Amino acid sequence: MTAPVIIEAAINGATPKRRNPNVPRTDDEIVADALACFEAGAAIVHHHLDGTGYDGPAAAAAYLAIWRPILAARPDALLYPTFNFTADGGHDHTHLAPLAASGLARMGLCDPGSVNLGRWRDGVPGGSFVYANDLDTVASQLTTCAEHGLGPAVAIYEPGFLRIVLAWQRAGRLPAGTMVKFYLCDDRGAFGGAPFGLPPTRTALDAYLEMVEPSGIPWAVSMVGGDVGRSDVAAYALERGGHLHLGLEFFDGDRTPTNVELVHEAVALCASAGRPVATCAETAAILGLPERSPHPA
Repeated sequence: MTAPVIIEAAINGATPKRRNPNVPRTDDEIVADALACFEAGAAIVHHHLDGTGYDGPAAAAAYLAIWRPILAARPDALLYPTFNFTADGGHDHTHLAPLAASGLARMGLCDPGSVNLGRWRDGVPGGSFVYANDLDTVASQLTTCAEHGLGPAVAIYEPGFLRIVLAWQRAGRLPAGTMVKFYLCDDRGAFGGAPFGLPPTRTALDAYLEMVEPSGIPWAVSMVGGDVGRSDVAAYALERGGHLHLGLEFFDGDRTPTNVELVHEAVALCASAGRPVATCAETAAILGLPERSPHPA
């Protein structure tokens, strides 16, 4: 039997409406967009809050205000947040515990490493911002997911990120439900910024697959600064048994689509590859996600 494809839609991120007027920013827009993406074939939706400066409990409350109407309409929906970006420019994950305690969350997240994120300056990368996750922070992210029964969605920006994940698996400490996403980066980078990591090529994906395939960890391909659904690497990922991560968070193609359009295109690509699209329930089984509480708070 051909393995089904998990489609994950990252529907907003930091993308502003001036870049794409279709990006959902308000709570009502996020709810409507998420439900439309699930209806179109996405099994997982990832989104950011519209704003920063929340502490952990406030961030959890803000996410739950969005998730409750989604789950009322789609009890099978799989949702997960981003990190809580604080007023001082830092980020934390103290909202994961109250999200888990609500009984509505089945997924968490982990960014297992640090990466330079900058802009082009006079033809070369410049800037001083480092998206920093030291090894103790990574350990805390993964331990929090394990303790609270959340399957971590793991972003792989650089090959070293994956080596950390594999070390946790070898130690028998990788949380159940882990899925890794390979963020292959176009030369234009995120929002016209400087590139990082490996480029969106078959050779680059092969390098990641040489590392991850022996582990059996589910994986998806993504593209930062391009149009993954129309790329050669997406079709190749399906050929190699992988999944798809897409959406307006990192989209930077030569058009302004909606998230739903991107999901429909991914579904068509799966059909052309002869692979069915995974439902939310099938995705939970593929990943081995812990069950959600039958009596959510």
